[in-house]
Amino acid sequence: MKKFIVITIGILLLSGIGYFTVLYNATYSEGVRSGELIKFSKKGIVFKTYEGELSQGISGAQIFSFSVLDSDEKVISDLKEMEGNYVKLTYVERYRTFPWWGDSKYFIIEVRKDDSPFKIKK
Repeated sequence: MKKFIVITIGILLLSGIGYFTVLYNATYSEGVRSGELIKFSKKGIVFKTYEGELSQGISGAQIFSFSVLDSDEKVISDLKEMEGNYVKLTYVERYRTFPWWGDSKYFIIEVRKDDSPFKIKK
């Protein structure tokens, strides 16, 4: 009986470790989104996370919500500087997220300033 309990606890422990390892390392998709950076803030009660929104249409008809990991200091500073500008965001989508990572499954890994297609060219 004691051997059965030890084996069961070991299997449960390894399963839990495997599950969190996959969530931590696996990405579902990668891509690029362009639009006007309309919001970037640090929010939360227990876990303070960086969250933002990108408007991809005229008058905010299509909003792309994203998160940024605390360890991506360059991305955070770039987003703070470029708020209100047209930007191109490179992101990874994860299967799930942890509360201390952010609200969204989309995590920004690179930011580039871009020219707006809505500007009138002279």
